[in-house]
Amino acid sequence: MPRTIAFFPEAAFGPALNSVGIAQAVAALGHRPVFLSDPGFVSVYEGYGFEAHPVNLSAPMPPEQMAKFWEDFINGHIPNFRKSPYGQIDNYVKDCWEAIVDSAKWAQKDLPGILAKLNPDLICVDNVILFPAIKQSGKPWVRIISCSENEIEDEGIPPHLSGCGEKDFACHAAYRARFNEVIAPIHADFNQFLASCGEAPYPVGQFFEASPFMNLLLYPESVTFQRKHPLDPKQFQYLEGCVRDEKPYEIPSFAHGDDKPLIYVSFGSLGAGDTALLKRIIQVLGTLPYRALVNVGDYKDAYDNVPGNVIVESWFPQPSVIAQADAVIHHGGNNSFTECLYFGKPAIIMPYVWDGHDNATRVQETGHGFKLPRYDWTDAQLAATLQSCVGDPALHARLAATSGHMRAHNGPEKAARILDGLLA
Repeated sequence: MPRTIAFFPEAAFGPALNSVGIAQAVAALGHRPVFLSDPGFVSVYEGYGFEAHPVNLSAPMPPEQMAKFWEDFINGHIPNFRKSPYGQIDNYVKDCWEAIVDSAKWAQKDLPGILAKLNPDLICVDNVILFPAIKQSGKPWVRIISCSENEIEDEGIPPHLSGCGEKDFACHAAYRARFNEVIAPIHADFNQFLASCGEAPYPVGQFFEASPFMNLLLYPESVTFQRKHPLDPKQFQYLEGCVRDEKPYEIPSFAHGDDKPLIYVSFGSLGAGDTALLKRIIQVLGTLPYRALVNVGDYKDAYDNVPGNVIVESWFPQPSVIAQADAVIHHGGNNSFTECLYFGKPAIIMPYVWDGHDNATRVQETGHGFKLPRYDWTDAQLAATLQSCVGDPALHARLAATSGHMRAHNGPEKAARILDGLLA
C-alpha cells in the first residue's frame, strides 16, 4: 500500500541531493515521497519532480535572498578557510551553530502545522540538530547522517569537524575541549529552547540524538572508523553512499588536449565563491597534460582567458561527470566524497569547512586519494599529486574494490528497503 514519506534535509545541496536519491528509490517502490524544505530549496526538489512544502528556517525573506543566505555566509568567512579546523572553532564553527540553533527555533513555528496537514507515515530528517516537532509528531522518524559518520559520536574516533587522524587522540581531546568551551553559551540557549518544547536538555556539545527507530549513515564501509562502541545494526545501517540518478552528460570537445585524462574540479555551490583559488587551479591545469571541467557556480562571469584544455560552467550533473573523470579535485563534501568512491575515482581533497576536514583526512589515511591544504600547495605539488591519481595502479585497485562493494549494495535502494520495512 502506498505510504507518505516526508524528507526534511538540511538547506544545503549535499543533504538535499542525498535525500533526492533515496526519494527516487522510495518512489520506485510505489510510495509517495514529499519534501519539507527551506523556501530557498523548494525549486530543487520540484526540479526532480517531487512535491515540496516550505518550512521557514529563518526570518521570511524573498526567495532569491533566501537561496543566497548560506552562499553569502560562506563567502564572508573565506579568510577563515586558511585556518586549521581547531582555528575555525571560534569563528566559522561558532557562527554556524548560532545559525543552526536559530533555524531549529524558526522551524518549530511551522513544522507542527505542516506535519499535521501532511500526516506522513514516516519522517526522514537529515540535519545536525533536533527539531522537536518531528520527535513529538507521533510518527516514526529516521535520522539520515549524510556528513561524516563521526556525526554519531564515539570517544574512540575523531570528533566531528576536527579533521583529526583516527589515532591522533591528543588532537581529539584538544578539539573536543575547545569546541565545548566555545559552544557552551549557544548550547545553553538551545537547551532552553528544548525545555520550552518539553524536551530534556542535551549534554554540552550535543545538539541531536540518534533515532530510536533507525539511523542511516551514508559512509561507505571501506572508510568507516574503528569505534570503541560498535553501532547496533538494528538501529544503525551504513548505506555505502547514496548516489542519485542524474541525467547523462556528454563530455564536450576541448580546444586542445582532447585525448588527455579528464579532471573534474568542484568546490560545491557554496565553495565556488572562492574564485581566487579556482583561478589559480585553472592556471596550473592549463600547463598540464589534462582536460578539465571546472564548476564555478554563479561566478562564471569572473573567468576570462580560460586555457583551451579547461571548460568552466555554472553547473554540472556531477555523478554523470565523475563517472567519466580520471581524477577529481573537490572540497570534501560528503556527496563528492562518496561519489568518487562509488565510481572508483581518485580524489584530491582541499578542505575548507565542516566535514570536508574529516573526509580529507580519511581519504588519505584509507588510501583512496590525497589531502592537500587548500592554499599552501605549490604548482609542482599539485602536478605530482595529479600524476599519482592518474598513474598509481595500487590506488586504482583499491578504488575498484571499494567501488564494486558500494555498487553491489546500492545505497538508495538499500535505504528504500529499510524505510519500506519500517512502514510494514
